[in-house]
Amino acid sequence: MRITGNINGLNKTILQEINNLYNDQIQEDVIIEEELAKKLANLTARIGREIAVYVNRRGQILAIGIGDDHTVALEEINLRRGEDRLSGVRCIHTHPSGNGMLSDVDIAASQLLKFDAMVAIGVDVDGNVASIGFAWGEVLGSEPKIYLYPDISSIPNHHFSQCIQQYEKNIADGGIKSTAIQQEKAILVSVQLKERKDLWDIRMSELEELAHTAGLVVLQKVIQRKVKPEAGTFIGRGKMAELRLLAQVEKADVIVFDQDLSPSQQFNLENGTGCKIIDRSMLILDIFAQRARSNEGKLQVELAQLRYMLPRLMGQGTVLSRLGGGIGTRGPGETKLETDRRHIRRKINELENQLENVMRTRSLHRKQRKENEVPIIALIGYTNAGKSSLMKSLTGADVFIENQLFATLDTISRQLVLPKGKKVLLSDTVGFIGNLPHHLIAAFRATLEELQEADVLLHVIDGSNPYAEEQIEASIRVLRELNLLDKSLLTVINKMDQIEYPETIERFLLQYDPAVAISAKMKIGLEQLLEKIETILDGEKYMASIKIPFADGKSLAILKREGQIIEEQYKEDGMMIKAVLPVAVWNYFLKEGYLLKKENI
Repeated sequence: MRITGNINGLNKTILQEINNLYNDQIQEDVIIEEELAKKLANLTARIGREIAVYVNRRGQILAIGIGDDHTVALEEINLRRGEDRLSGVRCIHTHPSGNGMLSDVDIAASQLLKFDAMVAIGVDVDGNVASIGFAWGEVLGSEPKIYLYPDISSIPNHHFSQCIQQYEKNIADGGIKSTAIQQEKAILVSVQLKERKDLWDIRMSELEELAHTAGLVVLQKVIQRKVKPEAGTFIGRGKMAELRLLAQVEKADVIVFDQDLSPSQQFNLENGTGCKIIDRSMLILDIFAQRARSNEGKLQVELAQLRYMLPRLMGQGTVLSRLGGGIGTRGPGETKLETDRRHIRRKINELENQLENVMRTRSLHRKQRKENEVPIIALIGYTNAGKSSLMKSLTGADVFIENQLFATLDTISRQLVLPKGKKVLLSDTVGFIGNLPHHLIAAFRATLEELQEADVLLHVIDGSNPYAEEQIEASIRVLRELNLLDKSLLTVINKMDQIEYPETIERFLLQYDPAVAISAKMKIGLEQLLEKIETILDGEKYMASIKIPFADGKSLAILKREGQIIEEQYKEDGMMIKAVLPVAVWNYFLKEGYLLKKENI
């Protein structure tokens, strides 16, 4: 049988009757046959569910779908799909409510799928045709006119086939302009698991900002609360059906998920919603693809894209062929995504070799800088915190500055002279972001490796952001993953001119000491910043009281190797130690939560 949709609980006899509709033929010049309308009404009343049939211009039924008591999933039947052409298919479906008036969902689906006509048959409780509504043709231009009649005999002869042909001729002659979408429109979806309620708004706000940065127009934001994700679809089946209808009504091009999806989940969601699906990683990769300027940056983006796409090609064969372009498919690697798996693996190997050469070259440059004793100061922090603005204010570098996430993707280095005349190298790096997937960090190791050689890390934070502390925590997690917590870290509280309360600045200065407050844009506090950098490079040390658990041998080894122990005591839950520490080591114990007290020497 060729019936799609909800056939659960229907016996074989009724299913066979529905399947027999394929034998019906509709006259080419009428919008619907009376006999077909009566059959559909009778079957709808018997099963209590909507039924939809799809008819081509020769009057042949191409497909049949069954929904529930209030809706039916409308299938995308591809015959013609030129930019200014109708599909060549009309959709005839039933409304068990008895009302044949087309709904907003009906109209939106007709416009989205470019049906020749959308017909709704209102069915009463006895299985009779109560009313018939339809709209046709005018789905590419102005708002369609909706017709409603009490029965088929009341419908005037509109000469259906002639009207459709004339309408398409008007399009071809330029009389009607297509409403083709130039900018992709998106629905954002986030599944809230066990996070705190206040973090839900942060995640959705950040996803929306990522979407805007990628060039998407955000139509709706959908949140589902679940204990754990569904294995096959990530969201529940009911929510997936809801998204399908929402995408039709809003005429969405893409549905963006805040979490990463497995290849099978992405495949099932695309089939279940009839819409392109991308996840957080793909969205970030798309932004990376737009931002990469240097050869190294493009190599890293392409490598990350191919590594991300390979399991999806392997898992679903040609699933990606349905994407068609736009957000999530652009960039240096976009022409490689449809090629065979062997070529994908071979290309990944080639890119890895090219990046190894880049890293060897960088290593030689770093070695030369070490020999010349040029300290490296690296700007790190959450994306859009103002790192590039600070780079420009300190060095005058011509860098790209924009109020968008990931405005800087490529590493930029410029010479900087400190107040006492010491020359250093200031490097701007790619910004961090909450829940940055591990494979993206791995792909950008050639860029992030610069941080391993830095003498001082300037952790730039946007002090005016209401979620500044959550962003700091996210950046610290990335630093921990990169094993950079033992570096000398200076917190730079940026945008102090936009912070409403002075108490907020004081709290940040105490909480993230050593720290300095500045405004990169207004060039406030830059002299103090440079003096702080100079003090750290000259070897500033602190007297600190630390408590280290007995099980943490690594921290104890770092303390003995880098610090000067003054006093130690053994307690039940760990060692109490008083020691003189360099700034970098002090920062390490601060981030690990072992620091109890600090005194300047």
